[in-house]
Amino acid sequence: MPPRRLALYATTVCLLAVAAAVVSFVKGNWLGVAWIMVAGVSSNMTVYYVKKAKAQRAA
Repeated sequence: MPPRRLALYATTVCLLAVAAAVVSFVKGNWLGVAWIMVAGVSSNMTVYYVKKAKAQRAA
């Protein structure tokens, strides 16, 4: 799978995790902390795959 598509998927997961965290915190559920961690990991994956796609285009 191309890194550009993986970056798009990781961005989507990040946005959904942030939305889930907001909903969890609004409902008073501390499970939102886990969603924040998922958002952090997926945002790091987005950065990684964007850099990898740029490196492949440059090569």
